[in-house]
Amino acid sequence: MSRIGVFGAGAFGTALAITLARADNSVTLWGRDPEARQSMRMQRENHRRLPGIPFPENLALGDTVDATLADINLLVVPTQALGAFLAEYSVLLQDQTLITCCKGIDLRTGLGPTELISQVAPSAQTAVLTGPSFADDIAAGLPTALALAASDTSLGAQLQSELSGPTLRLYLSDDPVGAELGGALKNVIALAAGLTIGSGHGESALAAVMTRGFAEMQRLALAMGAKPETLSGLSGLGDLILTCTSEKSRNFSAGLALGRGDAPRSDTTIEGLATANAVAKLSKTHGIDMPITAMVSAVVNGNMPLEAARDALLARPLRKE
Repeated sequence: MSRIGVFGAGAFGTALAITLARADNSVTLWGRDPEARQSMRMQRENHRRLPGIPFPENLALGDTVDATLADINLLVVPTQALGAFLAEYSVLLQDQTLITCCKGIDLRTGLGPTELISQVAPSAQTAVLTGPSFADDIAAGLPTALALAASDTSLGAQLQSELSGPTLRLYLSDDPVGAELGGALKNVIALAAGLTIGSGHGESALAAVMTRGFAEMQRLALAMGAKPETLSGLSGLGDLILTCTSEKSRNFSAGLALGRGDAPRSDTTIEGLATANAVAKLSKTHGIDMPITAMVSAVVNGNMPLEAARDALLARPLRKE
């Protein structure tokens, strides 16, 4: 039995806490909202995010970060809020084993989650948990495969063994940079996929957006030190396929709403909206051509109508694949 702390009581954090507790681990879940924590403690479920899925007996609610810290700690805080969380609790996080489970790039710094950790808690051991998954599938006990990436291969192997369970299968990677970038970049392409379908451009266009979007993901990730095989795995291509083809994807659904002329939901975290802007900046810094990402950034910021973005993409010079 492992002692596991999960920080972030949204749908995904709660789902991970539930499935890890079902695997006979001692799990403590922490969320920033005291009222939500008390509600979950009393109802023994996350009624707001995962209604109808009861908490196992060995899943507890932590009232403080200090009380929640365990042998293994999963950070499921949204990427754009992670920096503030790390700064607030930096002293407590030193020397801890921290696994990032958020998918994005910090808009202010341009850094990924593990790099943010290294700035404030350099003595912490870090890993990345990412890949194609929906919270309700994980919480319902449906089979899910994720990538676990760590630079320290012995740490990665230990975490793979301790976190895998009957319905959660983890594949080991030694490329946390690639794993993080795959999980972040696919959110931007999922927005583009939603925009494509929402605006009525059809499934043939969707296939083109996914394929050319994947090429963009590879170009930037390789320029930033990722391994090509990582982007072709669960944390890259696998996650891209899932999030570009299902309305259960928050980013696809947000793009779908925008493509139809509606506003995306405001009660959920849509990582791709901020990540699109962060990636557009990174692409310029690294000199990488990312036309789909640039158009997504322009559209979601209201700087370019969707039709103009479409016309600009179609008017680009012809080239080899």
